[in-house]
Amino acid sequence: MDKERLSAALGKIPSGIFIVTCGAGEQASGMLASWVQQAGFEPPALSVAVRKGRAVEPLLAEAGQPFAVHILTKAMGKTAGHFGKGFAPTEPAFEGIPTRMGKHGVPILTEALAYFECQVRGRLDAGDHWIVVGEILEGEVLAEGESWVHTRKNGFTY
Repeated sequence: MDKERLSAALGKIPSGIFIVTCGAGEQASGMLASWVQQAGFEPPALSVAVRKGRAVEPLLAEAGQPFAVHILTKAMGKTAGHFGKGFAPTEPAFEGIPTRMGKHGVPILTEALAYFECQVRGRLDAGDHWIVVGEILEGEVLAEGESWVHTRKNGFTY
């Protein structure tokens, strides 16, 4: 296998820019995600790829745990950068970020294009990532605009 050619080809797969929030109180956190996809119609479900070792990993490990997925626009680059740096387990992740509490106890980013509140249904080991499947419990469009879609130059890194 020619890894350089494969990397270039993998980088052409389009993905979005999303923020995943989970936990509550001092345990509340968030992460930048690009691998999110609708995974089912009935019940409605999403899949989210979470790199192993991230601080949010334990908050998305067990069935029933709530989390939210937020769709960003290109105008939300500052928010993407904020969550892209990652957070230690007790580090405050939402300072300076407008939020409200969702119906299922997780932070909702009020400036997102849209959001979904979910609960973990299960997860699949995908090597260096977990694929977390979440059943959608709530969802809403918060603003008008276009979803932020991008491609990568290298299919082996973010």
